[in-house]
Amino acid sequence: MDTIVLPRICLKVDRLPTHPWIFRRSLEAPQQLPAGTIADLVDGHGRFLARGFWNGHARIGFRVLTRQAGEVIDAEFIQGRIAQAVELRRERLHLDTQSDAWRVLNSEADGLSGLIVDRYADLLVLEYFAAGMWRLREVIEVALQQAFPGCRFYHFAERHVQKQESFDCRTPQPPEPVWIHEHKLAFRVAPGGRHKTGFFLDQRDNRARLEAWAQGRVLDLCCHSGSFALHAARAGGDPVTGIDLDEAIIQLARDNAQRNALQVHFEQGDLFPFLEQAVQRGQQWDTVILDPARLTRDRARLPQALRAYVAMNRLALLAVAPGGLLLSCSCSGLVTEVDFLECLRRAAALAKRRVTVLHSAGAAADHPFAIDVPEGRYLQAVFCRVY
Repeated sequence: MDTIVLPRICLKVDRLPTHPWIFRRSLEAPQQLPAGTIADLVDGHGRFLARGFWNGHARIGFRVLTRQAGEVIDAEFIQGRIAQAVELRRERLHLDTQSDAWRVLNSEADGLSGLIVDRYADLLVLEYFAAGMWRLREVIEVALQQAFPGCRFYHFAERHVQKQESFDCRTPQPPEPVWIHEHKLAFRVAPGGRHKTGFFLDQRDNRARLEAWAQGRVLDLCCHSGSFALHAARAGGDPVTGIDLDEAIIQLARDNAQRNALQVHFEQGDLFPFLEQAVQRGQQWDTVILDPARLTRDRARLPQALRAYVAMNRLALLAVAPGGLLLSCSCSGLVTEVDFLECLRRAAALAKRRVTVLHSAGAAADHPFAIDVPEGRYLQAVFCRVY
């Protein structure tokens, strides 16, 4: 068999970082190559370092897929990585016993940088972050069909990603909403909207913990389709209120409550005026959930995002009855656990409330992060007792 000679990209620095992203400024390419070309990364002496995707248009110039010279990036390679990811979730994490909706593939953590796959019953939603993965889309779908016979596909990439990576995803029409099941509750998922792949699978374990600890009057802020609120209502929370700015997602939450025969009052509204008015009235709840959308992906705007977390958590703390529970979350990947706990400390000082942390968590186990990719640990979920 003839050996395939791949384009060679030269690393200008002395040592290959352990992180699988190599920035464009650290690389030299001998020729113009299409975005997402499979290439070899070599050092200044021409020695092999890694194999992966080259993209001369992107800030991330090279995405490492393997550091083994004998490993070929082909259909067998893709099928093997996907099979490993599915085996972890089915055989080790036993996710099929908990839900028919879980993350199948989590980018770098599963060895396929630039691709996320979420399962919603028989529908697989693929989110592309890299031109190289988009170029392999047919191979990827064939491999997924082997693991999920008869499955349907929906794919997309955010516009800013397509621009940065220089590829045209050509997103199809969104599929019809599908019903999924988690911890014996049913949720209607509508991919193709503004909310990730359609549902926040990463909060699965935190929803179960919230259900175990919730009591009394419950307020779910930024409630999305009502997943935390419904878990709290099943636990006996009374009354349970959900607030979200998105009117369409509020209707989805009402459908979910009706399907599960649970009493939850959902209303459209912005959390800041809602909480400000509640505080002015002296209104408080025994359990408050605050799970806002990502506030920034731009490091230059991180200080502004941290100030926003302080402001919203100050109001949320004022809305918690003495001895009550606050679950406060951040899904902004640039915000570390240390950063977020500092935001809560500052919010508590401003609200003049005493706060103790009962539990600090992240995403569910089907959202692993690679040890050399700290950006993968994006979710903070802190359960607090408020006095």
